[in-house]
Order: sequence, then C-alpha cells, then structure tokens
Amino acid sequence: MPARPQGNAQAPAVRPQQQAKPIPVKPMGQPVPRPAQGQPPARPAIPVRPAVGMAQPKRRHWLMLASFLALVVLPTLLWAWYLWARASDQYVSSVGFSVRKEQMTPSIDLLGGLTSFTGGSGSASDTDILYEYIRSQDMVEQIDAQLDLRARFSRDWPHDFVFAFNPDGHVEELTEYWQRQVKVLYDSSTSLITLNVSAFSAEDAQAIAAAVFKQSSDKINQLSAVAQQDATRLAKAELDKTRDELTTTRQAMTAFRMKSQIVDPQADLAGQMGVLSGLQGQLAEALVAHDMLLENAQPTDHRVTQSQQKIDALRRLIDQERGKFGAEGQGPAGESYAQLMAEYEKLAVDREFAEGAYRTARIAYETAMAEAQRQSRYLAAHIEPKIPQSSTEPQRLWLLFMVAGMLLAAWSVLVLIYYSIRDRA
Repeated sequence: MPARPQGNAQAPAVRPQQQAKPIPVKPMGQPVPRPAQGQPPARPAIPVRPAVGMAQPKRRHWLMLASFLALVVLPTLLWAWYLWARASDQYVSSVGFSVRKEQMTPSIDLLGGLTSFTGGSGSASDTDILYEYIRSQDMVEQIDAQLDLRARFSRDWPHDFVFAFNPDGHVEELTEYWQRQVKVLYDSSTSLITLNVSAFSAEDAQAIAAAVFKQSSDKINQLSAVAQQDATRLAKAELDKTRDELTTTRQAMTAFRMKSQIVDPQADLAGQMGVLSGLQGQLAEALVAHDMLLENAQPTDHRVTQSQQKIDALRRLIDQERGKFGAEGQGPAGESYAQLMAEYEKLAVDREFAEGAYRTARIAYETAMAEAQRQSRYLAAHIEPKIPQSSTEPQRLWLLFMVAGMLLAAWSVLVLIYYSIRDRA
C-alpha cells in the first residue's frame, strides 16, 4: 500500500503546463496601436534582425598573412639565427679619465699679480677638444700604426660580416667602424670621459683602451706645452728685447774703454785731480820758500834762480793738467776729460737703464713661467683599463627585439597605407 503523508501535509497539486503566449511583432516603421481604456499598456515590439553568417577569409587576408610572415617573421628568425650562430662574442674594456689642472697659490707674488700673462683655457674646453680628438681620424691612424687595428678588428671576417671589419676598407671606413667600437661617454657637468672599447678578444680590448689613454695624455701634454708657450710669449719677447739692448750698451761701454784706454774715467779723473792738487801744493810750498830766500839772499843768487825755475816748472805743469779738463784740451785719446766724461756718463745712464729693464723683464718672465707651470694640465685616470673576464657584446636579445619591433612597425605602416589606398579607390 502506498504510504500516506504524515500530518496535514498534502501533495502539491500538479498544475497543467502553461503555454507561453507569442509576442506580436509589428513591422518597423508602423505606429503601435493604443490599448483600450481600462486595459494595461501593451509591450513595444522588439525588432528582429536576421542572423549574421560566419565570416570567411578572403584573398586579401591571406596576402596580409603572407606579407607578415615574409616581412616580419622570416627576417626575425634569420636575424636570430645569425646572432646566435655566427655573431662573434666581443669584450669591452673601460677606461675613465679627466683633464686636471694644477692651481697652486704662489708663496711670493713678485709683481703683485700685475704680470699674469697666462691666458687660459679651462679644463672643460680641453675636454671638448679631447672628446673630438678621440673620435677623429688622426687618433685612428695613430692607434693603427701602433697596434694594427685592421688585423684586430677583422679577426672574425668574413664569418661575422655584420660586426667584424672588412680589412679591405679605407681609412674613412675604419674611422666609422672605430666610432662604433669605441664609445665615448662625456659628462659635460663633471668633465669626465669614459671609454668603452669593444674588441673580439679581451687582450685586444685592454690594449686598445690603454693606447687610447696614452695617446690622449700625449695630446693633453702637447696642448699644455702650447698653452705655456702662448702664456710666456710676450714675457719672453720682452726679455729678449731688453737683453739685446743691455748687450748693445755694454758693447758700447767696452768700445769707449778701448778707445780712451781708461777702464774707469771717474777713477782716472779723480787721479788727475789728485795730481793737480799735489802740483798746486808743491807750488805753494815753492812760493813760500822763494819768498823766504829773497829775504836773505840777492836776486842774482843761484839759489834764487833755481827756486824761480822750480816755480815756473810747477806752473807749467799745473797749466798742462788744467788744460786736460778744458774743451780744447788734449786728454786721453786726443779728447778732453770733459768730452770723455760726457760720453761716459751717457753710456753709463744707458747701461743702468738697460740693466733695470732687463731685471724687470727677467722677473716678469720667471713669474709668467711659474704661473704657466702652476696651470699646466695633465690627464688623470680614475678607471684603469682592465682585461675583461666575459663577453658582453653583442647584446643579442636587445638586438633581436629591436629588429623585430622595427620590422613590425614597418609592416604595420605598409598595411595602413594599403587599406588607405583601398578605401579611397
């Protein structure tokens, strides 16, 4: 017997299935009828669109896919194969340096800072010159003569024909390849230069970096020497001029002494004045003795006669000595002492002036030399070139993504151009 439900529970009544009423569809564009009064408003009709069929690829779609494979995928795969199969490993050696300048304060300023002949170019401009020199053909030729760059850069040619150098290339091509292998990083705010030298062996990279540093140091020393020459050129010219003038005045003084046969006219004149003074003293004594003799003897006495002769002789000698000092007198070299002294004093003044000018020019030149040496420039390396332990170039992943991105961008541009022309046609 079937079990009866417990309690007041009753089996739910089974309702007959209600059939959904179809919603009337009105054609689009016809007015919807208004419902009668007292009836609820009817729902608006929903337009039914026809079903869209599945899209089918067309000929242009296959062409686009083929162009993508031919212009993007295939070149990317070939480039990846070359990077990992044929591209040779390269080693990078770095060297960092800067242009330094000595600027010591002198302990004694000889001319009070008035003879600063040095015109200077600062370290920043020297660094700019050095930056251009490292990238120049002159540097390439110097390093090539020392290390044979062609042999070192073309070591893997033609196996790696993309990254290696063609040994048959001209010096201009070698310079262009040098600028690619030697990357010069210049910080203008700190005037620091860093070189990253890439080569196909670690020893080549270190040797090239060391050679570049040495050649750069020689160039800075050359620029410093030229700057010192420019700084001391005026002082050196003035010193040479005063030296020539001093030599001329001394030669004139020597010629005067040879002509007059007097080493020191002033001393000789003093000696002549002493002779004249002595003669005048002797004359005074002779006159006194002659007067005393006349008091005790007759004028015809031979002693009086001898005394008178002595007085006359002293007077003649005094007249002769005095005549040497007159304008018409006959002194040494047939000239009077007045003429000799005038010429000597002129030569002495010229010599004294020339000696003073020479001393001043000498001090100015030594000061300019000291200042130029204090401002001399040299190259100081803060990163020494080392032999790298592992290869870091070429950067294969970065090069692969870069080429793939460029190919994809170029292909996208071509597709956009195609559709633009197709839409306008």
